[in-house]
Amino acid sequence: MAGCYLSGGWIAPASFAERAVPMKKTLILLAGFPGTGKTYLANKIRNWKPDFITVSPDAIKEKFWDELGFTNLAEKEHAIQLSWEYYYTQLRGHMLSGTPVISDYPFSDKQKSTLSGLAEQHGYQVITLRLTGDLDVLYERQKQRDLDPERHLGHILTSYHYGQTLTNRSEADGLLDYDEFIRRCRTRGYGEFSIGHLIELDRTDFDSVDYEELFVKLQERLE
Repeated sequence: MAGCYLSGGWIAPASFAERAVPMKKTLILLAGFPGTGKTYLANKIRNWKPDFITVSPDAIKEKFWDELGFTNLAEKEHAIQLSWEYYYTQLRGHMLSGTPVISDYPFSDKQKSTLSGLAEQHGYQVITLRLTGDLDVLYERQKQRDLDPERHLGHILTSYHYGQTLTNRSEADGLLDYDEFIRRCRTRGYGEFSIGHLIELDRTDFDSVDYEELFVKLQERLE
């Protein structure tokens, strides 16, 4: 390859600043147990690679709960099913345009075939970051998250309509107790879910995660 003339003489290609390498069409799935900080990690990755957009099943669920409301668990589940249809439509649209996507959720076999099919159809590689940890620690973390006033009430109530408030969140009738949390973690396949290339991270202690090492591993897959 020829060099380029700049003031002062010819510059060989090797002397140019490193050229940007086109990113592969990529879907990063932040999967694994609840309480592992998926949203936080998604934001860290987006700060590192701003080209990624986030499509969050939970955010879409909250949108549908606000728009439709629910008065019982059957209606809540109906809204959730509609939210998944919307989620896959959004994901498909981003894939049609080749946009790199991050999606964070405790994925299970329920979503696996659809996600795999979309990735294959649109030529996307999938990287699964499976987040694990000590379940006792994760339960306490998830419990505090549910009690946080910023947490959408739809997650912890069996009846909800937009604008509803709850002064004492510990009285919510949809809070998970310890036994149910552990049961879900052990039976729903959160800790086994994987599509494509798998990277597993122990998130018992957030401070112990080496993000620079993670970004190096991801970069190797993105180029």
